[in-house]
Amino acid sequence: MTFSSFRTPSAGALAVAGVVLCAVIWGTTWYAITWQLGTVDPAASLTWRFGLAAIILLIGCAATGRSLRLTRAQHLAAVGQGAFVFAISYSFTYAAEANVTSAIVAVVFATLAFLNLVLFRVVVGQKAARAAWFGAALGIVGVGVLSGGEAMAEGLDQRALLGIGLALLAVAGSAVGNYFSWRGQQEGSAILPQTGWAMAYGTGMLALYGLATGATFTIDLSPGYLISLIYLTVFGSVVAFVTYFAVARARGYALASYISALTPPIAMLVSMLFEGARFGWPAAAGLALVLGGQVLLIRAPRQD
Repeated sequence: MTFSSFRTPSAGALAVAGVVLCAVIWGTTWYAITWQLGTVDPAASLTWRFGLAAIILLIGCAATGRSLRLTRAQHLAAVGQGAFVFAISYSFTYAAEANVTSAIVAVVFATLAFLNLVLFRVVVGQKAARAAWFGAALGIVGVGVLSGGEAMAEGLDQRALLGIGLALLAVAGSAVGNYFSWRGQQEGSAILPQTGWAMAYGTGMLALYGLATGATFTIDLSPGYLISLIYLTVFGSVVAFVTYFAVARARGYALASYISALTPPIAMLVSMLFEGARFGWPAAAGLALVLGGQVLLIRAPRQD
């Protein structure tokens, strides 16, 4: 067998691999985040996480000979991306989880693919095939079925409504941040330096927010916290976000953001393995809907 007999993976296969990788990583970060709660202020934990991730990316670019220089327009895009993806969205996500369970937040985040389709259609005139719209909507229904029992058990009291509202703001922040990432792409910036600068800008904003709200910037030296910080930094931030933005640039932000619909099944599996959780037939039905929506989005023509 010669090397020529091996086929180069298609763009669709690479997109599937990227989506699966991100879904597995972000599906396990829900569990990793629980190792950080209660000891360190969320603003501080986010600052450490994205600050370290930015350092890794920027040093990695310099070590491999990639230029760190961005044009003024590229820097402005990175500022917007950092503000909305890493500062605003994650701050609202942590705040939402303080008021409502992560399953309900996951339901809300399943709207990201649909919201991206709307945003890019309205703002930049991108059109998407009907299969893409239907696939995104199917993901919302699927995650709703997956987490419906827990959502009903939570009850729609004032605190739950506040949590849902904060989660919606987090999703909106992610969608706007995706637009700024796209702007950087249009300006010709490479993925690694733009993501590194965006994380650096987002870290600065998180630090300023923490100072303004009286957060205490401490760090927990326990093994659990440090292991979770390393995992969230290296895999949850560097590997996952670089892969996410690569898929988004190649196949569109709707397909990439569908990862938010695939993470709940992974999170459920992690919960079954490490927390002894058990799920019934609604989980299987919801998973089937989510995977069906993923197939439609992958098969849909790329946005123009």
